[in-house]
Amino acid sequence: MKPSLLKATITPLSLFSPAKNQARGERIRLALESLGPVFIKFGQVLSTRRDLLPEDIADELAKLQDDVPPFSNDLSRNIIEKAFGVSIADIFLSFDPTPIASASVAQVHFAVLKGNEKNPEWEGKHVAIKVLRPNILGVIESDLALMHSLAGLIEKFSYDGKRLKPKEVVAGFDTTIHDELDLLREASNCSQLRRNFEGSNKIMIPEVYWDLCHVNVMVMERMYGISIARLDDLKAAGVDLRTLAVDGVEVFFTQAFAHGFFHADMHPGNIMVSLAPETFGRLISLDFGIVGTLSEGDKNYLVQNFLAFFNRDYHRVAALHIESGWVPAETKVEELEGAVRAVCEPYFDRPLKEISLGIVLMRLFQTSRRFKVEIQPQLTLLQKTLLNVEGLGRQLDPDLDLWQTVKPIMQTWMNQQVGFKGFWERLKLEAPQWAQKLPTIPRLLTTLLEAEIQSKKDNHLEQIKTLLETQNKKYTNGSTASVFILGLILGAASVFILLVFYG
Repeated sequence: MKPSLLKATITPLSLFSPAKNQARGERIRLALESLGPVFIKFGQVLSTRRDLLPEDIADELAKLQDDVPPFSNDLSRNIIEKAFGVSIADIFLSFDPTPIASASVAQVHFAVLKGNEKNPEWEGKHVAIKVLRPNILGVIESDLALMHSLAGLIEKFSYDGKRLKPKEVVAGFDTTIHDELDLLREASNCSQLRRNFEGSNKIMIPEVYWDLCHVNVMVMERMYGISIARLDDLKAAGVDLRTLAVDGVEVFFTQAFAHGFFHADMHPGNIMVSLAPETFGRLISLDFGIVGTLSEGDKNYLVQNFLAFFNRDYHRVAALHIESGWVPAETKVEELEGAVRAVCEPYFDRPLKEISLGIVLMRLFQTSRRFKVEIQPQLTLLQKTLLNVEGLGRQLDPDLDLWQTVKPIMQTWMNQQVGFKGFWERLKLEAPQWAQKLPTIPRLLTTLLEAEIQSKKDNHLEQIKTLLETQNKKYTNGSTASVFILGLILGAASVFILLVFYG
């Protein structure tokens, strides 16, 4: 980031900072904390844009905590009862009015369900209830309006403002936080992830009680475990941290590259570990407000980039950038190859286990930006989550070789895409559509061929006519024999054409 943009960004924030003598990153973090929950959330999202921010600021913003005072118990009860149209006692055998967790947009209570005529199996089920903060939408809209105004000023007056697109950054945050305000959307994210990992022995996703979900209330299965950040407690309980690290990495890459749908907020506060005998050592995922998706094109681009990187095939990395369409087509592949080599080559002085795929991805994005590429939002989410997963994995196992862990997943995905198995799976996927179209193919082919024949016939006859007229003028004063011979030749040509198309 250019000094002018930093100045334009930091100066207004510094006015709010209670610690003006601290480093710039800390001043910005403290300023955002003093401005309130929405700005804290914005700082968290902004910390993921390491392709835009200096490392010291991104690192400091990543420290922002989402712990805020809970709202009153009476308000929480009123929101739940209004959402369902009945009293708390009609739904729950017990309800803990003291929230177990409180964040910027919602808080969570524990309860025990009461069975009913429609759902007798609910009786005695332990659940977690997520309740949206009252009047949070108005607060968020007001703060977002301020952010949009600041972004407009930065884009207008900063040297780098137009290139770095601060208005688009705020617009992306706008979309993210509005998605988090819809608990039905979060419930659907949770349900999809649970379905994707049905039968898994590595991760557990809570069940959603759809009859008890509303736009501002979400009821899900209560999960029992301890935070993955409590390493000493995990060791004391006998959990194998090395296995846990590998499982976490495999789960994330399976989400991203096998499912194309991944939990994009995998920090330690959203991950627990089960200690129950029947599920001992399994990961537990929580909080599904932010998810990312990858298209087949995205996955193909990323996997091939990673594989080419570890094969030191920088030409292929550069070519992939151009083939993806994210770099202008007129970009010289040799120039981009040299820039990629400068980014990647230093990593090969280190053991593979010390190479950060998240950092590599970030550096590639930064290099791409120099060549006027606009980074896709879904890849920014992937990069941010990958950094989280890497950091967590190496915290659990400092010797974790991330590449050796994920390489089989990537190679399996590639084999499925380009091998016979992938061909067969895609064929089965397309079969229903082809089954409807197949009976019409003979008619379509006949129509197409007739049109092509008529087109060629008309074209050739026009050519013959033109040739006859030209030659007629040329030989008007020539010998009769020459004219006769020419007529035979042209006549033979006409017969040949008619035989080819109609014989």
